[in-house]
Amino acid sequence: MSSSTSAARRVKTSANGVPKPWQMFFSGFLKHPVMVGSVIPSSAKLIDKMLAPVDWANCKLFVEYGPGVGTFCRPILERMAPDAALIAIDTNADFIRYLNHTISDSRFEAVHGSASEVESIVAERGHQSADFVLSGLPFSTLPPGVGPAIAAATQRVVRPGGAFLVYQFSPKVRDFLAPHFARIDHDMEWWNVPPAQLYWCWKD
Repeated sequence: MSSSTSAARRVKTSANGVPKPWQMFFSGFLKHPVMVGSVIPSSAKLIDKMLAPVDWANCKLFVEYGPGVGTFCRPILERMAPDAALIAIDTNADFIRYLNHTISDSRFEAVHGSASEVESIVAERGHQSADFVLSGLPFSTLPPGVGPAIAAATQRVVRPGGAFLVYQFSPKVRDFLAPHFARIDHDMEWWNVPPAQLYWCWKD
């Protein structure tokens, strides 16, 4: 659904008693710096560039790891088809409660869990695979074994022709992606704090 008016009607931008997005994000960073990865949410330029290659007409299930306060969730919902679905997975229960409270869209669900469990999370919701998966998780600082497990599970859950979209501040993330994806496109977004590495890992 591309109408910004209808998207605004579906997505609550504020709620009484609910912290501001920047307050939630900063609080999450202080509580879980290893998992959040940055103290500043992604820029609009990063979001547009990261999502540009997505084939929205053929996207029925989009999955996001580490959605935080929904910086990507809202732009994704604005671009998605009316019959598509967005599943956001985060280990931070505070973020999950915040997202489910502030985003009122029937196509959206925030799930408390690990990205390494993506296959079971997708299957439990009646899907065989995901068309696109997005991640801003800081792979290089995750606990030992978690990064490789997430990359492997994502390769399995993405349909042929789909992709794993990754934005990161360290190029080391490619070491986690290359064993599972033969075709990886790369770019940089300098208009972000800090500048971000962008990867599109295609499942051929």
